[in-house]
Amino acid sequence: MALLVFADQKERIYDHSTLEMGGASGATWVRVPEEELIPLPEGSRLFTMPGTYPVGWNGSLATFEVAEAARGQQAVAAFLPPGYMRTHLPATSYPDASVAPYLPLWSYAAVGWRSGQFVAAAVRIDPMDHQAPWQYDDRTLLPLIRGRLAEQPDNRLLHHLKRCATDYHCLCAKNAFYRRWEAPLPIAFACNADCVGCISLQTEGLVPASHERIGGAPTLEELCALAHPHLTEAEEAIVSFGQGCEGEPLLHGDLIEETIQRLRSRTDRGTIHLNTNGSLPQVVERLCMAGLDSIRISLNATQPEAYAAYYRPKHYEYADVVESIRRAKAHGCYTSINLLVFPGVSDREEEVDGLLHLIVQTGLDLIQMKNLNIDPRRYLESLPPPRGGAIGMRELVRTIRREAPQVDIGYFNRPREYFGRSLCEALTF
Repeated sequence: MALLVFADQKERIYDHSTLEMGGASGATWVRVPEEELIPLPEGSRLFTMPGTYPVGWNGSLATFEVAEAARGQQAVAAFLPPGYMRTHLPATSYPDASVAPYLPLWSYAAVGWRSGQFVAAAVRIDPMDHQAPWQYDDRTLLPLIRGRLAEQPDNRLLHHLKRCATDYHCLCAKNAFYRRWEAPLPIAFACNADCVGCISLQTEGLVPASHERIGGAPTLEELCALAHPHLTEAEEAIVSFGQGCEGEPLLHGDLIEETIQRLRSRTDRGTIHLNTNGSLPQVVERLCMAGLDSIRISLNATQPEAYAAYYRPKHYEYADVVESIRRAKAHGCYTSINLLVFPGVSDREEEVDGLLHLIVQTGLDLIQMKNLNIDPRRYLESLPPPRGGAIGMRELVRTIRREAPQVDIGYFNRPREYFGRSLCEALTF
């Protein structure tokens, strides 16, 4: 049995003497099956959840119990490293949800204590190790940053990525200086959506954004000066428009198109990729025709009402997103969706049916399962009431594998050396 863990007001973490850890599927407390617990992966972080009380399972009474709320205990959650999908939220109780502030923009996973170690409700969702903690060491990174900036001292994009790499510890930004794998090309300072969980701009001010958004678009020359050597020299090279530090890159479609054409006139090596909300199908089609190799289109739900409630789109709708996926695939672009997964929402019966229909409708290649970074309470409050029951996050993955075995499942963008391969076959769900 995995025991409940909790924190005191000084943020010291303890394991409970009798209560079993609890999990949550949406707003419903559930017991976490033992087989869904894994040792807390390297690179994880433990967070306290101020304003919440921990909830555990009392085996003697066969009921959930709020753990000694009078002593000021608070719930604890795990933040998982890239490549892992949480299967359960922490089970929590809000003493006064009407006044409790929302939690920062992290993904909160259920965590417990078993056999002398922390365990988390999670599953490894991608075997690629490009963002494993052991791959990154700032002692080797900092000299590379100084060297790249000495080569291009006036490149504003490099200066922006320096901050992303050192202040925010963005791993893709670090790769730009290591000149390996995926390097970012952020360009967009505006957006045509107002996502509830946007990590670069919180218009309502209910929580702080995780980081500042890029202040202005780089020039064609600045983009190519970073992207061209990366494409020609990096191992499994990807350069990608559309990052967490920007708005919607499709609003700069002309600049992206010109950059793709310039780069492809110089080299056919590497992968040119776009992360986007897929709001402008005509622009997506133009970029594919210009030579875009791969695209990842983000969505939180396949039900239009739930999509609109989270993305709060401006001048586009969910049907445009589906059309962008369809057009990209029709033009031979390697096409994935960035599914912002959330236990108790993503695995609802109506969502599972919608996802399987989307696969058939578009012929997409890859589903990236990304844990949605948001306070669970805030996300659930923003959505319309659910209709069907939840089948469980692991069962969601198993259902996709069974019903759509041609679709890969993962977490990371793929270099074109991996197009057509099903990496998820190496994992057990």
